[in-house]
Amino acid sequence: GVFGLGLRITGIDDRRYWNFISTEESRFQTVAYLQQTWWFEVEGEIEFQFPVGNYSVFIRLHLGRPSKRLGRRVCHHEHVHGWDVKPVKFQLTTSDGQHNATQCCLDSPGTWVNYRVGSFSVENPNSLMKIKFLIMQIDCTHTKGGVCVDSILIRPGSVEKGAVVAGSSEIVK
Repeated sequence: GVFGLGLRITGIDDRRYWNFISTEESRFQTVAYLQQTWWFEVEGEIEFQFPVGNYSVFIRLHLGRPSKRLGRRVCHHEHVHGWDVKPVKFQLTTSDGQHNATQCCLDSPGTWVNYRVGSFSVENPNSLMKIKFLIMQIDCTHTKGGVCVDSILIRPGSVEKGAVVAGSSEIVK
């Protein structure tokens, strides 16, 4: 996986909009939390030598701000808004010319969801594969907020939508 701090997030340095919060729910112990913005954009790239096969790329997001109170998990939804107005766009390109583009509205507040960015295939295990990804909702007719950005995941094979990720309560969208 690629940790949220390793991603390029538009406006991440402006503390009026974005904060980093600690949470035991991330394997990296910290996530980027968006309070509110007009322009949501997360991008990054990975270059790696993959074995032959098919792979799926996901971004792990959470609507609401997870925390603990008296040892119990709670989720604050006060900033969650705007994700049902227009869909978020997901794009993936590879150095050998593969391209995926999908879109969906974010839902499932209070749950970590692995949203599919795209899939790619590797036929030559001896060369580096560069993967670029972009997740955005830049329609400036409305604000959106209340989302945690955790990480990018690359999993071998294809994972069907609606599947629950093994060993967790995560949903694949």
